[in-house]
Amino acid sequence: MTDKRVIVIGAGASGMIAAGRAAELGANVLLLERTEHPGQKMLISGKTRCNLTNAKELDNFISMYGPNGRFLYSAFHRFFRDDLLALLKRYGVETKAERGGRVFPASDDARDVVKALEQYMADHGVQLRTDIRVTGIQVDRGRAVGVQTETGSLPAAAVVLATGGASYPQTGSTGDGYRFAATLGHTITRLRPALVPLVVHEVQRVKSMQGVSLRNVRLTAYQCPADDINPSLAPASDWGRGMSGKQPPWPIIESRMGEMMITHFGIGGPVTLLMSLAIVDALENGPVSVSIDLKPALDEKQLRQRLQRDFDSYAKRSYRNVLKGLLPQKMIDPFVEATAIPPDKPGHQISSEERERLLCQLKSLRFNIVGPLPMASAMVTAGGVSLREIDPRTMASHLVEGLYCCGEVLDVDGDTGGYNLQAAFSTGYVAGEEGAVRSLGR
Repeated sequence: MTDKRVIVIGAGASGMIAAGRAAELGANVLLLERTEHPGQKMLISGKTRCNLTNAKELDNFISMYGPNGRFLYSAFHRFFRDDLLALLKRYGVETKAERGGRVFPASDDARDVVKALEQYMADHGVQLRTDIRVTGIQVDRGRAVGVQTETGSLPAAAVVLATGGASYPQTGSTGDGYRFAATLGHTITRLRPALVPLVVHEVQRVKSMQGVSLRNVRLTAYQCPADDINPSLAPASDWGRGMSGKQPPWPIIESRMGEMMITHFGIGGPVTLLMSLAIVDALENGPVSVSIDLKPALDEKQLRQRLQRDFDSYAKRSYRNVLKGLLPQKMIDPFVEATAIPPDKPGHQISSEERERLLCQLKSLRFNIVGPLPMASAMVTAGGVSLREIDPRTMASHLVEGLYCCGEVLDVDGDTGGYNLQAAFSTGYVAGEEGAVRSLGR
């Protein structure tokens, strides 16, 4: 009977596994998806390779979500990495671990993961309806009794809200779930883009360096304008979400070593994405700027000696040509301009004061942050349904009986590296299981 079924809203990572698990337990399951095909966001995740999860141990894994990660302990104890990989293997998906513990399908093809989950659902009789727009969740006397769509109402004994976030709306994640939950009385923690490139004030400067990829650099964010940065405060080791150790002094927000990219609007790349949420949140408190240490392996004294040697060794070379040994080609002209040293000036004529100006730029290339790119460009939505209103053991709403929330609609977001997909799979699995138990009257 349809009034005894489980309806899952959203056929992303959390929704597909919720539907599959509920059906596996014997429930009558209807999965509703607003786009033409399930798994749209998974297909573009990990640059279409689908970074499924991570090899980190549980406690380190949890730390990658910040303070809200504690909410996931129960879900991870019920369905975690090994369970996920075993499920996928059952459907022919072999996996591999790469740098940083990132786990991918061995084929490097996200389509294999989506196909496996589709087969999982099909094997257990999940009814999938695509191209259907849900407009709300029906509640009677504090209990979820069905789903309203543009074409009519659909009764249910349990409803799983797995609509995803508000990023990449072309994949179906349009933020509908937040509206549905808010209408039912749920608190929605402020939504912000996370894992997102950042826009800088110095647009002309970054345009001149557009496309430059930087490896092994240190990016440090400060709660102050760029002109007020004190580069001597920059820590020698990383500090940010998921990292233990002594917090660096104010005004440092985060500092990480790794790869980044200069874009036509600002900065992007892995390190920028990892630090973006902390920067977005810090912008609420005032100006934020970043400093890039292009030579983090050398302290100021060592770099000063290196520059002295270079200018001595290449005494007759022009300043511009000496810079070719220090910088990517597209950064040379911007550095000539920033240091105000004539590009044709021979190395042996460059003064110690001019070398100091170059050293300052190499150790602290600065930009004022205007803000992130729009939510549609973010990999993940931070914020969502307040965790205080969701039972971490069951994903059940404390406000509406028979309603379960999972995946990105919850106020949980993680760093890059497979953490967000694992949270979606784990919370979806639990929500589907609990929804099935309710619908079957067990």
